[in-house]
Amino acid sequence: MREASSIAHIATESNGSAFEIHVPAFSEVLGDAPRLVRVVATDAHEGPVYVAEEDALYFTTLPQRGEIPEPGSPLVAIKRLALDGDRFPLEDESVTVVVPDANAANGMAPDLEGGLVICEQGTPSEQARIGRLDLATRTQQTVVDAWGGLRLNSPNDVVVKSDGTVWFTDPSYGYLQGFKPEPQVGDHVYRYDPRSDRLSVVADSFDKPNGLAFSPDESVLYITDSGANQEEASFHVGRPHHVMAFDVIGGRHLTGGRLFAVTTPGFPDGIKVDGEVACTSRRPAACRCSARKAT
Repeated sequence: MREASSIAHIATESNGSAFEIHVPAFSEVLGDAPRLVRVVATDAHEGPVYVAEEDALYFTTLPQRGEIPEPGSPLVAIKRLALDGDRFPLEDESVTVVVPDANAANGMAPDLEGGLVICEQGTPSEQARIGRLDLATRTQQTVVDAWGGLRLNSPNDVVVKSDGTVWFTDPSYGYLQGFKPEPQVGDHVYRYDPRSDRLSVVADSFDKPNGLAFSPDESVLYITDSGANQEEASFHVGRPHHVMAFDVIGGRHLTGGRLFAVTTPGFPDGIKVDGEVACTSRRPAACRCSARKAT
């Protein structure tokens, strides 16, 4: 980590952009003229998914404290932002409601059939689940909602692998935030195979597993741990606030877990990998990444 003065110097060299750069190589990602523009003013919170065929962005909204099914229940909607190429900012009318009450939805990801796979944290009366929304018909269904007959905690983030398997994190934030019952299972990372209808724990060593993303060739899975954030607005420096990297073996098992990055100050949440991320496998001969640099 560079000292603050070095960071400020790099940021100044980047045309005074709105980006804070900690590693000089990130300048190559930003390019010569980085800019930050407001697309639209709305209540976006989590789960952004861009659908190229529609030129639209789907997202989940900021939780609002509702009265149904009981006081304090989080009310979250799924909304759609109709884009217009590179024309910004957009009118308020470009945002429409797709699902008005989405069972406290959080992270989302596209599946191989063009639908949305959704982390539904659940409410005091509705069970948490991984759901699916058909964008053509707007119908919803349950993908998986229990492990070994025990209910999930509050699924947070999800990715769909190229083989159709669904990988997701399930921290107990819903319980900590007071809208879910006491957990029945640990704060795990899961893999769901729709072909066998089998849900498996792939990692159980996390405090609060949060965001996750595969490397471009899917040989490495990056997972963030936001355990430093327990109660709202808290930061417990002695708890995890880092990103871990794991080798993916046989497309279904994780091994070789190692520290990839520490977030200080703050804690990591969602994570994405660009197309030029370098291979961090412990088995470089087996890695199929063609990228040149880590970002």
